[in-house]
Amino acid sequence: MSKRIRLGMLTPSSNTALEPLTSAMIAGLSGVSAHFSRFTVTEISLSAQATGQFDLDPILAAARLLADARVDVIAWSGTSSGWLGFDRDDALCRQITDATGIPATTSVLALNEILARTGARRFGLATPYVDDVQHRIVANYARHGFDCSAERHLGLHVNHSFADVGEAQLRAMVRELAATEPQAITTFCTNLYAAHLVDALEAETGIPIYDTVATAVWQSLRIAGVDPRGVRGWGRLFSDVD
Repeated sequence: MSKRIRLGMLTPSSNTALEPLTSAMIAGLSGVSAHFSRFTVTEISLSAQATGQFDLDPILAAARLLADARVDVIAWSGTSSGWLGFDRDDALCRQITDATGIPATTSVLALNEILARTGARRFGLATPYVDDVQHRIVANYARHGFDCSAERHLGLHVNHSFADVGEAQLRAMVRELAATEPQAITTFCTNLYAAHLVDALEAETGIPIYDTVATAVWQSLRIAGVDPRGVRGWGRLFSDVD
């Protein structure tokens, strides 16, 4: 019997999108399953209470629960380092591995690797977030040599509400960004029902689109030794990025 591969995903407590999307994404991969552990995240803003949701201890507690399931990789399927700083995710991955012995990654670190591998220094940014969070993300990427000045955001701060953003609105945001001719586009929030729209939108616009639910899956599969090209119908990320 071949070894089963178990992907561990850390999930915001109020998120309802990433679990069904992740499971659907890997459904065609024989012997691969996704497993989830939650910690409290209900608001996305720059308030002390909101940023404190991403303190290390509750995330490590959730990671240890995934370790009980003997997963092959643990991914933080979330975008908080977009506004808190990429170093937060670097430190988080080290701490998870130190605590569990399991390799770790995040949606944002995976996205950044994808952008580097494909040479996309100018990309469109679509999020549901409020102004100051969006501005922080743009500035953070600018400090690392990326231009995401082509951006659209919806001004929402209640995390649960992000999953209620409709497909028509998401398509419109991507089309508006595509009109600015970026090298890539990212739908940057793991509680958006956007990943399943990517394949058709890429065909329409001709621009690669990297959803942050998908980036976590892509990198998790690579770490676990599974060829991401087995994921079909979820965009060029899985077929074109080596």
